[in-house]
Amino acid sequence: MPDATTLNTATSQAQASVDSGRRPTRWQRCAAAIAGQAPARAPLPTLAAMTFCGLGAMLLLVALGVVLHEPLLIPPLAASAALVFAAPALPLAQPRSIVGGHLVSAALGLAAVAVGGDSLWTAAVAAGLTIGAMAWARTPHSPASATAVVVVLTDPRPAHFLALLTLATLVVVGAGVLVGKVDRVDHKYPAYWW
Repeated sequence: MPDATTLNTATSQAQASVDSGRRPTRWQRCAAAIAGQAPARAPLPTLAAMTFCGLGAMLLLVALGVVLHEPLLIPPLAASAALVFAAPALPLAQPRSIVGGHLVSAALGLAAVAVGGDSLWTAAVAAGLTIGAMAWARTPHSPASATAVVVVLTDPRPAHFLALLTLATLVVVGAGVLVGKVDRVDHKYPAYWW
């Protein structure tokens, strides 16, 4: 398998061939296809900061859960953290979308479980409805759709769950802000607050 430098060189050569009007060689076309359109890898200090702050945020959620005797780390929050640390510029990763998206979805899940009970059918309807609800509220956050599913399937106490969810989303957002404060790290978060 060719290394990244070889692929980048071949990709550049293929583009240069196209730009000059010449047809790229088969090797250049193959190397360009393998290289793909993915963004460049983040510098090592940024990768380290993203990884350790993401790990810290997840461990903090578990520790707070132990202290409160309540689970704070639910799967949708791990997915939210992945967006905050790996794609901090995306609208889906901004504080408004994370906090608002999870709260909108949880509220919709609570309403759905009150009407339809704690079945998989109700969970599916709630998750589907969150897409439009988050879009309407201008808080798009795809992991939050899973929050509605968690709510329907666990049927938690509403005020208690919403308070814990708010705390957990603020921990994830706070950890993302912390990464942006580390020197020599190319991780600007948030792009906007609200």
